[in-house]
Amino acid sequence: MYKVDSIIFDLDGTLWDSTDGIVKTWGLVLSRNPDVDKVVTEEDLSANFGLPVERIAANMFPQLPKERQLSLMDDCCRAENIYLAQHGGTLFPDEMDVLEKLSAAFPLFVVSNCQTGYIESFYEGNKTARFFKDQECIGNTGLSKGENIRLVMQRNNLQCPVYVGDTQGDADAAALADIPFVYAAYGFGSVDHYDWKLDSIADLLKFIKNRE
Repeated sequence: MYKVDSIIFDLDGTLWDSTDGIVKTWGLVLSRNPDVDKVVTEEDLSANFGLPVERIAANMFPQLPKERQLSLMDDCCRAENIYLAQHGGTLFPDEMDVLEKLSAAFPLFVVSNCQTGYIESFYEGNKTARFFKDQECIGNTGLSKGENIRLVMQRNNLQCPVYVGDTQGDADAAALADIPFVYAAYGFGSVDHYDWKLDSIADLLKFIKNRE
C-alpha cells in the first residue's frame, strides 16, 4: 500500500469555488473596456478553470489580438486577487475542519495553474494560510502544473505525496509528476482515470486514515 506522507492540492474546484467573485470583478473590468463585447458567465469560468492564463485569455476573447487578450487578463486577474483577498471564495462543506485535521497529520501544499497572488488570496480571504506549508503556480515559475508539483516535491523533500484535483488536467499533471491522483469528484471537471475518488472533501479523512 502507498504510504502517504503529504498531500498536494489543486485550488479551483478542489479547495474553493471563486466563481461568484470572479464574475463580479471581471464584469467590472470589461465594462471599462468598450472594445470588448463580452459578458462573463459562470459557465464560461467553469469551462476554463484549471487552464493556464494564456489559454483562458484565448478562449474568452478569441476576437482580440493575443497582446490585447493578455492585457485584459492581467487587469481581470489583478482585480480578482484584490476582491478575493478581501471577500474570500466559497469553501466546500466541512472544509475547515478537514484541513485542520489533515494539517495536524500531514504537510499540505497547493499547486495551481493560476496567476501570481491568487493562492495568497485564497489564504487571506478564507483564513487558510496556517494549513499549508508551501505553494506554487504557473504565474510564478512559467512551468506546467506537473513540473510545479515536482518542484514542490523537491524543495520539501516529499517522498510519497498524492495530488488532489478535479479535472483531467490535474490527472495529467499527477501522471507527469509520477504520483498518485486523487479525484475530487465534487469539483468542476470530469476525469478518465484516477487512483482514488472523493465524493466530498470530508472523504479525505477516510482516505488518509486507510493509507497512514
